[in-house]
Amino acid sequence: MAQGIDREVIAPTLREIAADWSADQEVFRHTHWGKAMMWIFLLSDTFIFSCFLTGYMTVRASATLPWPNTAEVFALNIGGQDIPLVLIAIMTFALISSSGTMAMAVNFGYQRDRRKTTALMLLTALFGLTFLGMQAFEWSKLIFEEGVRPWSNPMGAPQFGAAFFMITGFHGLHVTCGVILLLIIASKVARGHYDKSGDYSAVEIAGLYWHFVDLVWVFIFAFFYLW
Repeated sequence: MAQGIDREVIAPTLREIAADWSADQEVFRHTHWGKAMMWIFLLSDTFIFSCFLTGYMTVRASATLPWPNTAEVFALNIGGQDIPLVLIAIMTFALISSSGTMAMAVNFGYQRDRRKTTALMLLTALFGLTFLGMQAFEWSKLIFEEGVRPWSNPMGAPQFGAAFFMITGFHGLHVTCGVILLLIIASKVARGHYDKSGDYSAVEIAGLYWHFVDLVWVFIFAFFYLW
């Protein structure tokens, strides 16, 4: 009897949910569907990066060989002196600065200022490309000069290479996708694509993704480079 009542209650409820999602309307009232989907995607991505960082910390804590000193590994020789983490600091500055330009782009987007929105989005993409260029230099230095590989590390614990390339590589992939997204949205803004619909939410959605990428880097910087 109870099961029959449960079916009578649950079945209509499921049908109503399916109808809401398939209907031509916003499922979340007062929330753009694109922003809702982006938040769901970012939540799932948060779990992935959390697993990566948790796995890295577990591997590092259980390593039998000494873990390389990141201040020495990622030092850059300038004027005959090794300056620790200077390249990483510049990369971090570039990403943090890009968050500011992206926030301004979203603001001007909702003001329907195409010129400033496009310029700020292109500047944000330029910051992203700068970050990727410096990361490519960092990888090449580590691979060709230091001899670090995902499966080996001449400076100590072999897990260092696997953790480094996995975490920074996955984040670099996100930055690359973000730069491509910014360039696509900026080109549409410049052509007046969103003026026709009066909806500049695509700029804000791209901003959500970009701010997430920047925030993740802060945690990578803290846990991998500074610890």
